Amino acid sequence: MTGSHARPHPAGVRRSFLTPQRMQVVRFALVGVVNTATFYGFYLALHPWLPYFLAYTCAFVLSMIGSFFLNTYFTYRTRPTWRKFLLFPLTNLTNYVVTSVGVFVLVEWVHMNDKIAPLAAAAAAIPFTYVLSRRILTAKEGGRSSDLAPDDLPREPLSTR
Repeated sequence: MTGSHARPHPAGVRRSFLTPQRMQVVRFALVGVVNTATFYGFYLALHPWLPYFLAYTCAFVLSMIGSFFLNTYFTYRTRPTWRKFLLFPLTNLTNYVVTSVGVFVLVEWVHMNDKIAPLAAAAAAIPFTYVLSRRILTAKEGGRSSDLAPDDLPREPLSTR
């Protein structure tokens, strides 16, 4: 039978498109937008009083703290722990190196505006940040998963487990 009525997709087809992995990437992207705006706001606020690279570094550290909590609770839906909090900056070291080199090259060699260069450099670091943060924030600790159940509200801001 032909006509304007399309056959419904098997239930598995639609569900397979919205896999947990894809939803995690979407949440990561949303956190990235918020984190980039936060970073850029800090950068612009500090830039009048500090040299561009020091303003960039301070903004990077402040936004990384916010990124840890957003990615822990929202993106990966896992419990924040002191171990993860302390490891998270190590995983972002790659991000820092990529963006720092990028900012320096763009400002000093390409002569890009020093207010725009951090945004361009940050775009190059996105894939590295996703892979490394996922590895740290979803790691099992002591043989137990650190994932949050849907209705499991954290009782402490950071647990020592």
